[in-house]
Amino acid sequence: MLTPLQKRFRYHFRGNRQTNVISKPEWYLAQVLMWIGNHSQFLDEKIQPILDKAGPSVNARLEFSRGLMMLVLEKLAADIPCLLYDDSLFCHLVDEVLLFERELHSVYGYPDTFANCMHILSEETCFQRWLTVERKFALQKMDSMLSSEAAWVSQYKDITDVDEMKVPDCAETFMTLLLVITDRYKNLPTASRKLQFLELQKDLVDDFRIRLTQVMKEETRASLGFRYCAILNAVNYISTVLADWADNVFFLQLQQAALEVFAENNTLSKLQLGQLASMESSVFDDMINLLERLKHDMLTRQVDHVFREVKEAAKLYKKERWLSLPSQAEQAVMSLSSSACPLLLTLRDRSLQLEQQLCFSLFKIFWQMLVEKLDVYIYQEIILANHFNEGGAAQLQFDMTRNLFPLFSHYCKRPENYFKHVKEACIVLNLNVGSALLLKDVLQSDSGQSQATAALNEVGIYKLAQQDVEILLNLRTNWPNTGK
Repeated sequence: MLTPLQKRFRYHFRGNRQTNVISKPEWYLAQVLMWIGNHSQFLDEKIQPILDKAGPSVNARLEFSRGLMMLVLEKLAADIPCLLYDDSLFCHLVDEVLLFERELHSVYGYPDTFANCMHILSEETCFQRWLTVERKFALQKMDSMLSSEAAWVSQYKDITDVDEMKVPDCAETFMTLLLVITDRYKNLPTASRKLQFLELQKDLVDDFRIRLTQVMKEETRASLGFRYCAILNAVNYISTVLADWADNVFFLQLQQAALEVFAENNTLSKLQLGQLASMESSVFDDMINLLERLKHDMLTRQVDHVFREVKEAAKLYKKERWLSLPSQAEQAVMSLSSSACPLLLTLRDRSLQLEQQLCFSLFKIFWQMLVEKLDVYIYQEIILANHFNEGGAAQLQFDMTRNLFPLFSHYCKRPENYFKHVKEACIVLNLNVGSALLLKDVLQSDSGQSQATAALNEVGIYKLAQQDVEILLNLRTNWPNTGK
């Protein structure tokens, strides 16, 4: 059955026939697939029963496919040396071979254990050329995706449900490129070859990270601008996807293979080997750590920028006359200190701007970092730097609990828990005189740490230390005149 087909194949695809064109591997690959498809029913229905009666378990369709595969391997072995140094022809051949392999295995059930084209592509000279071409074309694609006009715009910016991560086009295209590379090499016959491709992918991630860093450095003067935020979203997206891939069965198998290679070559410490073996770390950990560091640096720069603006806007508020403000009883209704308006407006505007431009997880880190600095700043630079009469303490509490904290209620249920220093300082400054005197006595007596802690907890103080509370009590001016 195979003999006439072998003759036809060699007639058409060897020598100087018009059908034997080195740039058209798809012609002979499609021909072989067509022969397999056309003969499948006949082999299954007519030949297989004869073989089954004869005794030995032979699969007619697979043996027929294997025979035709030998023709393909012969042809590839003859053509590849002529293509090695023409990048586009070689790349086209690899593409066609991979498509052929996919159809052969998925449609016709050809087993991986039989000789196939991946063995030819895995031979040293051919494989190294494949790696080189893959790298070259990937770098070219990276150049074009980063220089594209739409590089920093999300494809899904108008579809809120899809655009949760606000991924710029270049980052999405890059991760698709990596995914395609994985798809191309995952059926290679040996783990060592797959690991070489994995190294290529890691190099590409590193290259892309460096390119993002370079673009980011050009944007540092506008760290709240659209492009800077897009780069930050890109870094976050790539890091998130790599962390997801680390749990993928294919990459876990590669991790196991890498472990064996490292153990043989003694290239890692016992600790690192242990982490890999216990799955505490992954094949992408180095990349993820570098991306996370870049992400943290970029977020820190944004927080510092906004914090500088906030401090500038808080100058008037720092100079408020907390010592001589009218008491609550003297006011018809409490209202926000006018000097606090610039501070609150700056916070509101910058928060809204970054909420729109950063993805949810990044914005959450941003506002929490900002609030942490703001809490300490208000506590140290405004509260500890002033003295408060009864009206001043009440006004501060009103400004904080009714105006500042609610600014962040859109992002969490209990924003006051992120302002622990300020919240507890307001409690101490606004205790009624009797409770404040009792607390002062307990803190100054020799009753022991546990009793002091219990007294503090009773009035709602958990964060501030005992000596901090004593300092705050001394900032109050509304003590009764005992005649001393």
